[in-house]
Amino acid sequence: MDRLQKIRHLLAAGLLIGLLPGTSVAAAADATDPVFDKVANQASTMAAKPYKAPADNVPAALKALTYDQYRDIRFNPAEALWKKEGLPYEAMFFHRGKYALDAVKIHEVVDGKQREVPFNTRLFNYGKNKLNTSSWGDIGYAGLRLHYPLNNPQYKDELVVFLGASYFRALGAGQIYGLSARGLAIDTVGGKGEEFPRFTEFWLERPTKDARSITVHALLDSPSVTGAYRFVLQPGDTTTVDVKARIFLRKPVATLGIAPLTSMFLAGENQPPKAGFRPEIHDSDGLSIHTAEGEWIWRPLFNPPHILTTSFQLKNPRGFGLMQRDRSFANYEDLEARYDKRPSAWIEPVGDWGAGRVELVQLDTPDETNDNVVAYWVPAQQPAPGTPLDIAYRLHMQGERGAGDSKPASGWTVQSRRGAGFQPLADGEEKFVIDFAGPALQKLPADAAVDAVIETSPGVTIAEQTVFRNDVTGGWRLAFRYTSATNNTKQTQPVELRVFLKHSQDTVSETWNAIIPPPR
Repeated sequence: MDRLQKIRHLLAAGLLIGLLPGTSVAAAADATDPVFDKVANQASTMAAKPYKAPADNVPAALKALTYDQYRDIRFNPAEALWKKEGLPYEAMFFHRGKYALDAVKIHEVVDGKQREVPFNTRLFNYGKNKLNTSSWGDIGYAGLRLHYPLNNPQYKDELVVFLGASYFRALGAGQIYGLSARGLAIDTVGGKGEEFPRFTEFWLERPTKDARSITVHALLDSPSVTGAYRFVLQPGDTTTVDVKARIFLRKPVATLGIAPLTSMFLAGENQPPKAGFRPEIHDSDGLSIHTAEGEWIWRPLFNPPHILTTSFQLKNPRGFGLMQRDRSFANYEDLEARYDKRPSAWIEPVGDWGAGRVELVQLDTPDETNDNVVAYWVPAQQPAPGTPLDIAYRLHMQGERGAGDSKPASGWTVQSRRGAGFQPLADGEEKFVIDFAGPALQKLPADAAVDAVIETSPGVTIAEQTVFRNDVTGGWRLAFRYTSATNNTKQTQPVELRVFLKHSQDTVSETWNAIIPPPR
Protein backbone atom coordinates (compact mmCIF):
# COMPACT_ATOMS: atom_id res chain seq x y z
CA MET A 1 0.00 0.00 0.00
CA ASP A 2 1.27 3.45 -0.91
CA ARG A 3 1.57 5.85 2.00
CA LEU A 4 -1.15 8.49 1.99
CA GLN A 5 0.92 11.64 1.94
CA LYS A 6 -0.97 14.74 2.93
CA ILE A 7 0.10 18.34 2.55
CA ARG A 8 -2.23 19.71 5.17
CA HIS A 9 -3.39 22.83 3.36
CA LEU A 10 -3.68 21.24 -0.08
CA LEU A 11 -5.32 17.83 0.16
CA ALA A 12 -9.04 18.15 0.45
CA ALA A 13 -12.02 17.33 -1.66
CA GLY A 14 -15.73 17.28 -1.25
CA LEU A 15 -18.88 16.92 -3.26
CA LEU A 16 -22.01 18.51 -2.05
CA ILE A 17 -25.65 18.64 -2.60
CA GLY A 18 -28.37 19.64 -0.24
CA LEU A 19 -31.72 18.35 0.91
CA LEU A 20 -34.65 20.58 1.59
CA PRO A 21 -35.97 20.28 5.13
CA GLY A 22 -38.23 17.26 5.51
CA THR A 23 -36.66 15.28 2.65
CA SER A 24 -35.60 11.80 3.71
CA VAL A 25 -32.25 10.27 2.80
CA ALA A 26 -33.90 7.44 0.87
CA ALA A 27 -36.17 9.80 -1.05
CA ALA A 28 -33.20 11.95 -2.05
CA ALA A 29 -31.27 8.88 -3.22
CA ASP A 30 -34.19 7.62 -5.32
CA ALA A 31 -35.22 10.97 -6.78
CA THR A 32 -35.14 11.32 -10.57
CA ASP A 33 -32.11 13.34 -11.58
CA PRO A 34 -31.36 13.90 -15.29
CA VAL A 35 -27.90 15.35 -14.56
CA PHE A 36 -26.91 12.27 -12.55
CA ASP A 37 -28.30 9.98 -15.25
CA LYS A 38 -26.24 11.78 -17.89
CA VAL A 39 -23.04 11.47 -15.85
CA ALA A 40 -23.83 7.80 -15.15
CA ASN A 41 -24.26 7.09 -18.87
CA GLN A 42 -20.91 8.75 -19.50
CA ALA A 43 -19.28 6.60 -16.80
CA SER A 44 -20.83 3.45 -18.28
CA THR A 45 -19.50 4.26 -21.75
CA MET A 46 -16.03 4.96 -20.36
CA ALA A 47 -15.97 1.69 -18.40
CA ALA A 48 -16.28 -0.28 -21.66
CA LYS A 49 -13.14 1.38 -23.03
CA PRO A 50 -9.48 1.24 -21.94
CA TYR A 51 -8.41 3.81 -19.36
CA LYS A 52 -6.92 7.00 -20.76
CA ALA A 53 -4.45 8.75 -18.49
CA PRO A 54 -4.85 12.53 -18.08
CA ALA A 55 -2.78 14.72 -20.39
CA ASP A 56 0.43 16.15 -18.94
CA ASN A 57 -0.11 19.73 -20.06
CA VAL A 58 0.91 21.67 -16.96
CA PRO A 59 3.25 24.51 -17.96
CA ALA A 60 6.83 23.89 -16.83
CA ALA A 61 6.84 27.11 -14.79
CA LEU A 62 3.94 25.80 -12.67
CA LYS A 63 5.63 22.44 -12.12
CA ALA A 64 8.75 24.23 -10.87
CA LEU A 65 6.97 26.19 -8.12
CA THR A 66 7.96 25.62 -4.52
CA TYR A 67 5.33 24.91 -1.88
CA ASP A 68 5.26 28.55 -0.73
CA GLN A 69 5.20 29.84 -4.31
CA TYR A 70 2.25 27.64 -5.18
CA ARG A 71 0.42 28.77 -2.03
CA ASP A 72 0.91 32.35 -3.18
CA ILE A 73 -1.47 31.77 -6.11
CA ARG A 74 -4.91 32.66 -4.80
CA PHE A 75 -8.35 32.90 -6.32
CA ASN A 76 -9.81 36.42 -6.43
CA PRO A 77 -12.95 36.29 -4.24
CA ALA A 78 -14.55 39.09 -6.27
CA GLU A 79 -14.67 36.66 -9.23
CA ALA A 80 -16.46 33.87 -7.35
CA LEU A 81 -19.17 32.08 -9.28
CA TRP A 82 -22.64 33.35 -8.22
CA LYS A 83 -21.21 36.28 -6.23
CA LYS A 84 -22.63 38.92 -8.55
CA GLU A 85 -26.04 37.25 -8.40
CA GLY A 86 -26.01 37.51 -4.60
CA LEU A 87 -26.76 33.80 -4.12
CA PRO A 88 -26.24 32.10 -0.73
CA TYR A 89 -23.47 29.87 -2.13
CA GLU A 90 -20.35 30.87 -4.03
CA ALA A 91 -17.81 28.72 -5.88
CA MET A 92 -14.08 29.40 -6.15
CA PHE A 93 -11.42 27.38 -7.94
CA PHE A 94 -7.91 26.08 -7.34
CA HIS A 95 -5.02 26.70 -9.73
CA ARG A 96 -2.96 23.85 -11.13
CA GLY A 97 0.67 23.63 -10.05
CA LYS A 98 3.39 21.44 -8.60
CA TYR A 99 1.19 20.03 -5.82
CA ALA A 100 -2.01 19.77 -7.88
CA LEU A 101 -1.10 18.68 -11.39
CA ASP A 102 -4.27 16.97 -12.67
CA ALA A 103 -6.93 19.09 -14.35
CA VAL A 104 -10.67 18.92 -13.71
CA LYS A 105 -13.44 20.31 -15.89
CA ILE A 106 -16.10 22.38 -14.17
CA HIS A 107 -19.61 22.94 -15.49
CA GLU A 108 -22.44 25.11 -14.23
CA VAL A 109 -25.98 23.71 -14.55
CA VAL A 110 -28.82 26.24 -14.86
CA ASP A 111 -32.40 25.10 -15.51
CA GLY A 112 -31.14 21.75 -16.74
CA LYS A 113 -28.68 23.27 -19.20
CA GLN A 114 -24.94 23.11 -18.66
CA ARG A 115 -22.07 25.35 -19.65
CA GLU A 116 -18.37 24.82 -19.05
CA VAL A 117 -16.63 27.28 -16.73
CA PRO A 118 -13.39 27.95 -18.64
CA PHE A 119 -10.06 28.58 -16.96
CA ASN A 120 -8.95 32.21 -17.02
CA THR A 121 -5.84 33.69 -15.42
CA ARG A 122 -7.73 36.90 -14.55
CA LEU A 123 -9.55 34.94 -11.86
CA PHE A 124 -6.32 34.55 -9.88
CA ASN A 125 -3.85 36.67 -7.96
CA TYR A 126 -0.34 35.28 -8.54
CA GLY A 127 1.25 37.07 -5.59
CA LYS A 128 5.02 37.46 -5.84
CA ASN A 129 5.30 34.90 -8.65
CA LYS A 130 6.61 36.19 -11.98
CA LEU A 131 4.85 33.97 -14.50
CA ASN A 132 4.29 34.46 -18.22
CA THR A 133 0.71 33.23 -18.60
CA SER A 134 0.08 34.42 -22.18
CA SER A 135 0.71 31.02 -23.81
CA TRP A 136 -1.12 28.81 -21.32
CA GLY A 137 -4.57 28.76 -22.83
CA ASP A 138 -7.33 26.83 -21.02
CA ILE A 139 -5.32 24.51 -18.77
CA GLY A 140 -8.29 23.75 -16.52
CA TYR A 141 -8.58 23.92 -12.76
CA ALA A 142 -7.14 21.70 -10.04
CA GLY A 143 -10.31 21.67 -7.94
CA LEU A 144 -12.94 23.84 -6.33
CA ARG A 145 -14.41 24.98 -3.05
CA LEU A 146 -17.87 26.16 -2.06
CA HIS A 147 -18.58 28.98 0.40
CA TYR A 148 -21.65 29.59 2.57
CA PRO A 149 -22.44 31.79 5.63
CA LEU A 150 -22.01 28.85 7.99
CA ASN A 151 -20.92 30.69 11.14
CA ASN A 152 -21.87 34.29 10.43
CA PRO A 153 -24.60 35.67 8.12
CA GLN A 154 -22.26 38.48 7.04
CA TYR A 155 -19.42 36.19 5.87
CA LYS A 156 -19.36 33.20 3.54
CA ASP A 157 -17.13 30.58 5.15
CA GLU A 158 -15.31 27.86 3.26
CA LEU A 159 -17.78 24.98 3.45
CA VAL A 160 -16.34 22.21 1.30
CA VAL A 161 -13.19 21.58 -0.72
CA PHE A 162 -12.61 19.24 -3.67
CA LEU A 163 -8.92 18.92 -4.38
CA GLY A 164 -6.83 15.88 -5.22
CA ALA A 165 -7.96 12.44 -6.47
CA SER A 166 -11.48 11.85 -5.09
CA TYR A 167 -10.86 13.53 -1.71
CA PHE A 168 -13.35 15.95 -0.23
CA ARG A 169 -13.71 17.76 3.08
CA ALA A 170 -16.77 19.46 4.49
CA LEU A 171 -17.40 21.46 7.64
CA GLY A 172 -20.17 22.04 10.13
CA ALA A 173 -20.50 25.21 12.19
CA GLY A 174 -17.54 25.91 14.49
CA GLN A 175 -15.36 23.22 12.91
CA ILE A 176 -12.01 23.35 11.12
CA TYR A 177 -10.74 20.92 8.50
CA GLY A 178 -9.52 17.57 9.75
CA LEU A 179 -10.23 14.16 8.26
CA SER A 180 -11.20 13.68 4.61
CA ALA A 181 -13.83 11.64 2.82
CA ARG A 182 -13.22 10.06 -0.57
CA GLY A 183 -15.31 8.91 -3.47
CA LEU A 184 -13.76 5.45 -3.58
CA ALA A 185 -10.75 3.50 -2.29
CA ILE A 186 -9.19 0.88 -4.57
CA ASP A 187 -6.68 -1.77 -3.45
CA THR A 188 -5.82 -0.05 -0.19
CA VAL A 189 -4.79 -3.55 0.88
CA GLY A 190 -4.39 -6.80 -1.03
CA GLY A 191 -3.36 -5.38 -4.38
CA LYS A 192 -0.13 -4.36 -6.06
CA GLY A 193 -0.32 -0.86 -4.62
CA GLU A 194 -3.14 1.52 -3.88
CA GLU A 195 -4.97 3.06 -6.82
CA PHE A 196 -6.42 6.53 -6.34
CA PRO A 197 -9.46 7.18 -8.54
CA ARG A 198 -10.02 10.84 -9.25
CA PHE A 199 -12.91 13.13 -9.98
CA THR A 200 -12.27 14.46 -13.49
CA GLU A 201 -15.38 16.62 -14.03
CA PHE A 202 -17.82 18.48 -11.82
CA TRP A 203 -21.30 19.81 -12.48
CA LEU A 204 -22.40 22.57 -10.07
CA GLU A 205 -26.14 23.19 -9.94
CA ARG A 206 -26.81 26.89 -9.57
CA PRO A 207 -28.61 27.41 -6.24
CA THR A 208 -31.74 29.53 -5.85
CA LYS A 209 -31.74 32.76 -3.85
CA ASP A 210 -33.22 31.00 -0.81
CA ALA A 211 -31.39 27.67 -1.22
CA ARG A 212 -30.72 25.73 1.95
CA SER A 213 -28.72 23.11 0.06
CA ILE A 214 -26.48 22.77 -2.97
CA THR A 215 -25.97 19.93 -5.45
CA VAL A 216 -22.74 18.87 -7.13
CA HIS A 217 -22.25 15.96 -9.51
CA ALA A 218 -18.92 14.38 -10.37
CA LEU A 219 -17.42 11.90 -12.80
CA LEU A 220 -14.92 9.39 -11.36
CA ASP A 221 -12.21 7.67 -13.40
CA SER A 222 -9.22 5.38 -12.84
CA PRO A 223 -7.54 2.37 -14.51
CA SER A 224 -9.94 0.00 -12.71
CA VAL A 225 -13.19 1.90 -12.22
CA THR A 226 -15.48 4.68 -13.38
CA GLY A 227 -18.42 6.22 -11.56
CA ALA A 228 -21.07 8.91 -11.33
CA TYR A 229 -21.58 10.75 -8.04
CA ARG A 230 -24.17 13.14 -6.70
CA PHE A 231 -23.54 15.02 -3.48
CA VAL A 232 -26.26 16.97 -1.69
CA LEU A 233 -24.91 19.22 1.02
CA GLN A 234 -27.00 20.83 3.75
CA PRO A 235 -24.95 23.08 6.08
CA GLY A 236 -25.57 23.30 9.81
CA ASP A 237 -24.11 22.56 13.22
CA THR A 238 -23.87 19.06 11.77
CA THR A 239 -23.40 19.38 8.02
CA THR A 240 -24.82 16.47 6.05
CA VAL A 241 -23.71 15.27 2.62
CA ASP A 242 -26.10 12.89 0.88
CA VAL A 243 -24.13 10.75 -1.54
CA LYS A 244 -25.53 8.75 -4.43
CA ALA A 245 -23.08 6.82 -6.61
CA ARG A 246 -23.21 4.45 -9.56
CA ILE A 247 -19.94 2.59 -9.94
CA PHE A 248 -18.66 0.54 -12.90
CA LEU A 249 -15.60 -1.71 -12.69
CA ARG A 250 -13.36 -1.97 -15.71
CA LYS A 251 -11.78 -5.03 -14.14
CA PRO A 252 -11.93 -6.87 -10.79
CA VAL A 253 -9.98 -5.27 -7.96
CA ALA A 254 -8.47 -6.67 -4.75
CA THR A 255 -10.32 -4.25 -2.47
CA LEU A 256 -13.34 -2.14 -3.39
CA GLY A 257 -13.62 0.43 -0.61
CA ILE A 258 -17.02 2.17 -0.39
CA ALA A 259 -17.55 5.45 1.50
CA PRO A 260 -13.88 5.73 2.55
CA LEU A 261 -12.72 8.06 5.31
CA THR A 262 -9.07 9.09 5.71
CA SER A 263 -7.62 10.53 8.91
CA MET A 264 -4.51 10.97 11.07
CA PHE A 265 -3.57 9.53 14.45
CA LEU A 266 -0.08 10.23 15.78
CA ALA A 267 -0.52 10.08 19.55
CA GLY A 268 -3.30 9.91 22.10
CA GLU A 269 -4.25 8.95 25.63
CA ASN A 270 -3.60 5.27 24.84
CA GLN A 271 -0.29 6.06 23.13
CA PRO A 272 1.25 9.25 24.54
CA PRO A 273 3.76 11.20 22.45
CA LYS A 274 7.42 10.50 23.13
CA ALA A 275 8.31 14.20 23.12
CA GLY A 276 6.77 17.64 22.93
CA PHE A 277 4.28 19.59 25.03
CA ARG A 278 1.09 18.32 23.37
CA PRO A 279 -0.66 15.45 25.19
CA GLU A 280 -2.54 14.20 22.09
CA ILE A 281 -2.18 14.68 18.33
CA HIS A 282 -4.92 13.29 16.10
CA ASP A 283 -7.78 14.15 13.74
CA SER A 284 -9.74 11.09 14.93
CA ASP A 285 -9.40 8.91 18.02
CA GLY A 286 -11.54 5.89 17.15
CA LEU A 287 -13.63 3.88 14.73
CA SER A 288 -17.28 3.56 15.74
CA ILE A 289 -19.62 0.91 14.28
CA HIS A 290 -23.35 0.32 14.80
CA THR A 291 -24.35 -3.17 13.68
CA ALA A 292 -27.72 -4.31 12.32
CA GLU A 293 -28.21 -6.25 15.56
CA GLY A 294 -27.89 -3.05 17.59
CA GLU A 295 -24.38 -3.56 19.01
CA TRP A 296 -22.16 -0.52 19.24
CA ILE A 297 -18.43 -1.10 18.81
CA TRP A 298 -15.61 1.33 19.56
CA ARG A 299 -12.12 0.58 18.26
CA PRO A 300 -9.54 3.08 19.56
CA LEU A 301 -6.91 4.14 17.04
CA PHE A 302 -3.16 3.56 17.32
CA ASN A 303 -0.02 4.59 15.47
CA PRO A 304 1.33 1.06 14.93
CA PRO A 305 4.97 0.12 14.27
CA HIS A 306 3.89 -1.50 10.99
CA ILE A 307 0.77 -1.49 8.83
CA LEU A 308 -2.16 -2.95 10.76
CA THR A 309 -5.32 -4.04 8.91
CA THR A 310 -8.40 -5.23 10.79
CA SER A 311 -12.03 -5.68 9.82
CA PHE A 312 -15.54 -6.43 11.11
CA GLN A 313 -17.72 -8.85 9.11
CA LEU A 314 -21.24 -7.37 9.04
CA LYS A 315 -24.53 -7.39 7.20
CA ASN A 316 -26.40 -4.15 6.57
CA PRO A 317 -24.58 -1.98 9.13
CA ARG A 318 -26.56 0.91 10.55
CA GLY A 319 -23.49 3.13 10.45
CA PHE A 320 -19.76 3.54 10.92
CA GLY A 321 -17.35 6.43 11.18
CA LEU A 322 -14.00 7.83 12.22
CA MET A 323 -14.77 9.95 15.24
CA GLN A 324 -13.10 12.72 17.22
CA ARG A 325 -14.76 12.16 20.59
CA ASP A 326 -12.25 14.04 22.71
CA ARG A 327 -13.36 17.70 22.58
CA SER A 328 -11.28 19.10 25.45
CA PHE A 329 -8.68 21.68 24.37
CA ALA A 330 -6.59 20.79 27.44
CA ASN A 331 -6.04 17.32 25.97
CA TYR A 332 -4.35 18.82 22.89
CA GLU A 333 -2.95 22.23 23.94
CA ASP A 334 -2.44 23.14 20.27
CA LEU A 335 -3.58 26.69 19.47
CA GLU A 336 -2.64 26.35 15.80
CA ALA A 337 -3.98 22.90 14.86
CA ARG A 338 -7.02 23.03 17.20
CA TYR A 339 -7.60 19.29 17.11
CA ASP A 340 -10.47 19.80 19.53
CA LYS A 341 -12.41 21.41 16.66
CA ARG A 342 -11.79 18.71 14.05
CA PRO A 343 -15.02 17.04 12.84
CA SER A 344 -16.15 13.47 13.26
CA ALA A 345 -17.45 11.74 10.11
CA TRP A 346 -20.35 9.29 10.42
CA ILE A 347 -21.55 7.19 7.47
CA GLU A 348 -25.28 6.33 7.53
CA PRO A 349 -26.01 3.70 4.83
CA VAL A 350 -29.14 4.07 2.72
CA GLY A 351 -30.86 0.96 1.40
CA ASP A 352 -29.65 -2.63 1.52
CA TRP A 353 -25.86 -2.81 1.65
CA GLY A 354 -25.94 -6.57 2.19
CA ALA A 355 -23.01 -8.55 3.53
CA GLY A 356 -19.49 -7.20 3.71
CA ARG A 357 -16.99 -5.77 6.14
CA VAL A 358 -15.89 -2.49 7.65
CA GLU A 359 -12.14 -2.45 7.18
CA LEU A 360 -9.72 -0.30 9.17
CA VAL A 361 -6.17 0.28 7.94
CA GLN A 362 -3.62 1.94 10.25
CA LEU A 363 -0.12 2.85 9.10
CA ASP A 364 2.90 3.98 11.06
CA THR A 365 3.64 7.67 10.72
CA PRO A 366 6.56 9.71 12.12
CA ASP A 367 4.63 12.98 12.25
CA GLU A 368 1.22 14.58 11.82
CA THR A 369 1.65 15.56 8.15
CA ASN A 370 0.74 12.04 7.03
CA ASP A 371 -2.76 10.61 6.84
CA ASN A 372 -2.27 7.14 8.29
CA VAL A 373 -5.82 5.89 9.02
CA VAL A 374 -8.36 4.66 6.46
CA ALA A 375 -11.80 3.10 7.05
CA TYR A 376 -14.31 1.95 4.44
CA TRP A 377 -16.97 -0.64 3.57
CA VAL A 378 -16.07 -3.63 1.40
CA PRO A 379 -19.05 -5.48 -0.17
CA ALA A 380 -18.85 -9.26 0.05
CA GLN A 381 -19.37 -9.52 -3.71
CA GLN A 382 -18.06 -7.19 -6.39
CA PRO A 383 -20.19 -6.44 -9.43
CA ALA A 384 -19.04 -7.91 -12.72
CA PRO A 385 -17.08 -5.47 -14.91
CA GLY A 386 -19.52 -3.13 -16.64
CA THR A 387 -22.40 -3.97 -14.27
CA PRO A 388 -23.50 -0.94 -12.23
CA LEU A 389 -23.19 -0.92 -8.46
CA ASP A 390 -25.58 1.62 -6.92
CA ILE A 391 -24.72 2.89 -3.47
CA ALA A 392 -26.18 5.65 -1.30
CA TYR A 393 -25.37 7.02 2.14
CA ARG A 394 -25.50 10.14 4.27
CA LEU A 395 -22.26 11.57 5.60
CA HIS A 396 -22.60 13.53 8.87
CA MET A 397 -19.80 15.99 9.64
CA GLN A 398 -20.22 16.38 13.39
CA GLY A 399 -18.66 18.65 15.97
CA GLU A 400 -19.13 19.79 19.52
CA ARG A 401 -21.93 22.20 18.57
CA GLY A 402 -23.73 19.68 16.40
CA ALA A 403 -25.60 16.50 17.18
CA GLY A 404 -22.51 15.09 18.86
CA ASP A 405 -20.71 11.92 17.93
CA SER A 406 -22.99 9.11 16.86
CA LYS A 407 -22.93 6.81 19.82
CA PRO A 408 -25.23 4.52 21.81
CA ALA A 409 -27.99 5.76 24.06
CA SER A 410 -26.78 3.65 27.01
CA GLY A 411 -23.06 4.20 27.51
CA TRP A 412 -19.90 4.85 25.53
CA THR A 413 -16.15 5.07 25.91
CA VAL A 414 -14.91 8.43 27.12
CA GLN A 415 -11.22 7.56 27.24
CA SER A 416 -8.89 4.58 27.42
CA ARG A 417 -5.49 5.11 28.96
CA ARG A 418 -2.59 2.70 28.82
CA GLY A 419 0.29 2.46 31.28
CA ALA A 420 1.31 1.74 34.86
CA GLY A 421 -0.11 3.45 37.92
CA PHE A 422 1.43 3.47 41.38
CA GLN A 423 1.99 -0.26 41.19
CA PRO A 424 4.74 -1.11 38.66
CA LEU A 425 3.97 -3.58 35.88
CA ALA A 426 5.71 -6.91 35.58
CA ASP A 427 7.63 -7.85 32.43
CA GLY A 428 5.18 -8.64 29.62
CA GLU A 429 2.31 -6.98 31.49
CA GLU A 430 0.10 -4.09 30.31
CA LYS A 431 -2.58 -2.03 32.04
CA PHE A 432 -5.62 -0.21 30.68
CA VAL A 433 -7.94 2.22 32.43
CA ILE A 434 -11.19 2.79 30.52
CA ASP A 435 -13.82 5.39 31.43
CA PHE A 436 -17.42 4.89 30.30
CA ALA A 437 -20.27 7.42 30.49
CA GLY A 438 -23.86 7.67 29.35
CA PRO A 439 -27.47 7.77 30.55
CA ALA A 440 -27.66 4.10 31.56
CA LEU A 441 -24.53 4.48 33.67
CA GLN A 442 -25.32 7.91 35.10
CA LYS A 443 -28.57 6.74 36.73
CA LEU A 444 -26.96 3.81 38.57
CA PRO A 445 -26.34 4.27 42.31
CA ALA A 446 -22.71 4.43 43.42
CA ASP A 447 -22.93 0.98 45.04
CA ALA A 448 -24.50 -0.71 42.01
CA ALA A 449 -23.03 -4.07 41.00
CA VAL A 450 -21.47 -3.24 37.63
CA ASP A 451 -19.38 -5.97 36.05
CA ALA A 452 -16.95 -5.99 33.14
CA VAL A 453 -17.07 -8.68 30.48
CA ILE A 454 -13.59 -9.05 29.00
CA GLU A 455 -12.78 -11.29 26.06
CA THR A 456 -9.25 -11.70 24.70
CA SER A 457 -7.33 -13.23 21.85
CA PRO A 458 -5.54 -16.55 22.51
CA GLY A 459 -2.53 -16.38 24.82
CA VAL A 460 -3.79 -13.34 26.76
CA THR A 461 -4.38 -13.61 30.50
CA ILE A 462 -6.32 -11.07 32.54
CA ALA A 463 -4.33 -10.58 35.73
CA GLU A 464 -6.65 -8.22 37.58
CA GLN A 465 -9.80 -6.19 36.94
CA THR A 466 -11.91 -3.72 38.94
CA VAL A 467 -15.00 -1.67 38.08
CA PHE A 468 -15.98 1.35 40.15
CA ARG A 469 -17.86 4.61 39.88
CA ASN A 470 -16.01 7.67 38.65
CA ASP A 471 -17.12 10.30 41.17
CA VAL A 472 -15.81 13.13 38.98
CA THR A 473 -17.78 12.34 35.82
CA GLY A 474 -20.62 10.24 37.20
CA GLY A 475 -19.61 7.46 34.84
CA TRP A 476 -17.84 4.18 35.58
CA ARG A 477 -14.21 3.18 35.29
CA LEU A 478 -12.70 -0.21 34.46
CA ALA A 479 -9.07 -0.91 35.30
CA PHE A 480 -7.42 -4.16 34.31
CA ARG A 481 -4.00 -5.68 33.77
CA TYR A 482 -3.14 -8.39 31.29
CA THR A 483 -0.21 -10.42 30.04
CA SER A 484 0.11 -11.36 26.41
CA ALA A 485 3.30 -13.42 26.31
CA THR A 486 4.87 -16.35 28.12
CA ASN A 487 8.16 -16.67 29.97
CA ASN A 488 8.11 -12.96 30.82
CA THR A 489 8.77 -11.93 27.21
CA LYS A 490 7.30 -8.80 25.71
CA GLN A 491 4.35 -8.68 23.31
CA THR A 492 5.38 -9.42 19.72
CA GLN A 493 1.96 -9.86 18.04
CA PRO A 494 -1.21 -7.72 18.05
CA VAL A 495 -3.55 -8.41 20.96
CA GLU A 496 -7.34 -8.16 20.72
CA LEU A 497 -9.40 -7.10 23.73
CA ARG A 498 -13.22 -6.88 23.86
CA VAL A 499 -14.76 -5.15 26.86
CA PHE A 500 -18.26 -4.02 27.83
CA LEU A 501 -20.09 -3.29 31.10
CA LYS A 502 -23.13 -5.10 32.48
CA HIS A 503 -25.53 -4.32 35.31
CA SER A 504 -27.65 -7.29 36.28
CA GLN A 505 -28.67 -8.73 32.90
CA ASP A 506 -28.43 -5.41 31.04
CA THR A 507 -25.58 -4.29 28.82
CA VAL A 508 -24.92 -0.68 29.83
CA SER A 509 -22.06 0.30 27.52
CA GLU A 510 -20.82 -0.08 23.99
CA THR A 511 -18.14 -2.69 23.26
CA TRP A 512 -14.62 -1.35 23.54
CA ASN A 513 -12.79 -3.54 21.02
CA ALA A 514 -9.10 -2.72 20.72
CA ILE A 515 -6.37 -4.27 18.60
CA ILE A 516 -3.20 -3.48 20.55
CA PRO A 517 -0.10 -3.45 18.31
CA PRO A 518 3.24 -4.62 19.71
CA PRO A 519 5.37 -1.91 21.34
CA ARG A 520 7.48 0.18 19.01
